[in-house]
Amino acid sequence: MDLVLFDLDNTLLNGDSDFAWAQFLITKGVLDREVQEAKNVAFYEQYKAGTLDIFEFLDFQLAPLARHTRAQLDAWHREFMANSVAPMITDKSRALVREHIERGALVAVVTATNSFVTGPIVREFGIPHLVATIPAQEDGAFTGKPRGMPSFKAGKIERVDNWLESLGLYLGSFERSWFYSDSHNDLPLMSRVTDPVAVDPDDTLRGHALAAGWPVISLR
Repeated sequence: MDLVLFDLDNTLLNGDSDFAWAQFLITKGVLDREVQEAKNVAFYEQYKAGTLDIFEFLDFQLAPLARHTRAQLDAWHREFMANSVAPMITDKSRALVREHIERGALVAVVTATNSFVTGPIVREFGIPHLVATIPAQEDGAFTGKPRGMPSFKAGKIERVDNWLESLGLYLGSFERSWFYSDSHNDLPLMSRVTDPVAVDPDDTLRGHALAAGWPVISLR
């Protein structure tokens, strides 16, 4: 059996669900546009530059989850899926996922975006496993804080190792392991698999991939 890992935002999706979720809440009037939009844009630019403080960002991104009931959040998310996420899903990304699943690989999405935002998206792709940043809950209500190590940069390695360990496996259990990503932030995990693939990559990842002889593909 092979292992296939996908980043989500700007990899399987032609866009960023984390950024889009905050923008969606702004358009709904849940977040203040004047203050929150500038912060959302600033954090996204820091992510692309590789300078993001993940814990500072999560304080911003997870706070709205703690201020509303789960029923309200789920209702908003269904609207978000239909209006914001569905246009980001391409036929090429669906086909690539389907190809690996039909070949019998163990397939997961590994993303820094929190599991509340990404869980329904991953299910839409038919992917059975999700390794994501976990928003902490108490009695079914979100606290506004993350639980455990965020699935970001080298944290993705720790989270994947823990997930595989829970299945009685490790990276060496697989003859081949893929990780598809668009971002230089994912170089730590990409360097651990046998088959890293750069997908519509940022300039830093593209340069690294070309120098290392990694495949560069587009799903758009």
